[in-house]
Amino acid sequence: MADATPRPTPRERARTELMHDLLAAARARLVQDGPHGLSLRAVARDLGLASSAVYRYVESRDALLTLLVAQSYDAAGQAVEQAAAASVAAGHDPARTWLEVARAFRAWALADPHAFELIYGTPVPGYVAPRDTVEPATRLWGVMVDVLVAAQRTGSLHPTGPPFAAEGVVTDDVLAFAVAHDPAAAVLDPAGAARCLTMFAILVGALTAELFGHLKGIADDRARAFDVVVATAAVGVGLHVDLAEAWGERGDAR
Repeated sequence: MADATPRPTPRERARTELMHDLLAAARARLVQDGPHGLSLRAVARDLGLASSAVYRYVESRDALLTLLVAQSYDAAGQAVEQAAAASVAAGHDPARTWLEVARAFRAWALADPHAFELIYGTPVPGYVAPRDTVEPATRLWGVMVDVLVAAQRTGSLHPTGPPFAAEGVVTDDVLAFAVAHDPAAAVLDPAGAARCLTMFAILVGALTAELFGHLKGIADDRARAFDVVVATAAVGVGLHVDLAEAWGERGDAR
C-alpha cells in the first residue's frame, strides 16, 4: 500500500532547511555574543541574507530567542529522560536513577554551556519567555516526579529534611502538573512534591558553580564533587544514593 502521508513541498523543504540554518547561525551568535547580544541583523549577515528575508521566518529577536530557549530545554529534557530510562532498564533503584539523571544533566550542560546559560543564567533584559517554552521546560520536572513516585512506590522514599507546610513553597500549578504528568503522583503529599524544588535547585546551582568558575581551587575532581553535592541534597528529599556503588568502590566511598 502506498504511503498516504503527504510529502513536503519544495517550498516547505526549503523553509525547513532555512530554519535549520537560521537556528544554527543564531546558536553560533549565542556563543560569540551571548544572549544579551543576539541580533537578527547579525544572524542574517552570517547567512548572507538581507534582514528583511529573516523577518519572514522569525518576526523579532524575541521570537528567535524563544526558539532557542525551547530548543535548549528540549535538549536538556531529552538527555535526562534518556538517562532515566537507561537507569530503570539497568535495574537501578530510584535514588541511583536520580544520580544518573543528574549526571546526564551535567554532561549536557558541560557540552553546551551557552544553552545552559541561556535558560538557567541571568535573564535577558526585556525578554519574557512565552508559554510556548513551558512544555519543554517541564520535561526535567517530569523526570523528577517520576523518580519520586518510583521511590514512594518501592518504599525507599525517606526524607530526612525538616518537616514543613507545603503551602507557598511551590504554586498550585506545580502540584497540579505533577499529578497531570503521572496520576500516581497523587500518592505524594504536597511536601513531597514540593521537594522537587530542592532537586531542581541543586542541579542548576551545582552547574552554575562549576560553569561560572566558582569551584576553582576547591574541587580537584569536579565530577566526583558533583556526585557528592547531588547525593547529599537527595538525602533530605528522601533519596539515599549509594555513592560507593555508583563509583564502583564498594567499601571505599572516600
